[in-house]
Amino acid sequence: MSEFSLPISLRWADFDANFHLRHSVYYDFGATARLEFLSKYGLSYELMQVEHFGPVLFREECVFRREVRPGDQISINLLLTKLRRDFSRFSFRHEITRTDGTLCAIINVDGAWMDTNLRKLAVPPTVIASVLDSLPKSEDFEWV
Repeated sequence: MSEFSLPISLRWADFDANFHLRHSVYYDFGATARLEFLSKYGLSYELMQVEHFGPVLFREECVFRREVRPGDQISINLLLTKLRRDFSRFSFRHEITRTDGTLCAIINVDGAWMDTNLRKLAVPPTVIASVLDSLPKSEDFEWV
């Protein structure tokens, strides 16, 4: 399966006084890409509500490599980098790149699934596990 990539539209409000992308916007782009990604592969908000399961993050880290400025055309990809064999924990990596291929930032995320009725971490239902198993994986993907 190929990687997931989402073009990003930049808004004036995304930039700071130095005319480069505000650091918090990178995290917003990551969250948007993850939800679009999960939805594309069948894990919609509606399904998560029906199943009473949702993702929770433990760590979100951004490594800034190059500036993003007004007028840049960028996209964000997403790949699964780690997955626990019972599908209860996961890690994703995003890469934000310009259309010329310049890598601007890398976002790494570690998380788990939470039973939203019990408000506790849990192994997800089979329907969620099967979608996770089918997601695009990085070259350095590992089962943990």
